[in-house]
Amino acid sequence: MSVLYEQSGVILRPGTTTDRYGNKKPDWSPMAVERIPVDQINVQPSGGSSEDTDDKQITVTGWLLISAPGTMPDLRETDRIEVDGLILEVTGKVGRWPVPAGVRHIEAQLKEVA
Repeated sequence: MSVLYEQSGVILRPGTTTDRYGNKKPDWSPMAVERIPVDQINVQPSGGSSEDTDDKQITVTGWLLISAPGTMPDLRETDRIEVDGLILEVTGKVGRWPVPAGVRHIEAQLKEVA
């Protein structure tokens, strides 16, 4: 394995709950969240940061997750991932890069809101 993919983390997958109108929505309460270990990933800053200072100081930082060649973590656009003490949200669809023998790796845009 390349030294580029030595990070590991935990995929955080929300449970579901129903609101008073009967709509299903994500449940991020600690007891409802499924924790799925993942390794052989690389998470690095991507896309810079932006600040919103209108109501309070908020910094949004973009990140990029790439899995090692030959791996396909079950990461979904509704998930979050915890890596190196950061909790990052998946933004948009997870890119799955196919090759004739199957999926070669995944890529996902993430964001950290602090």
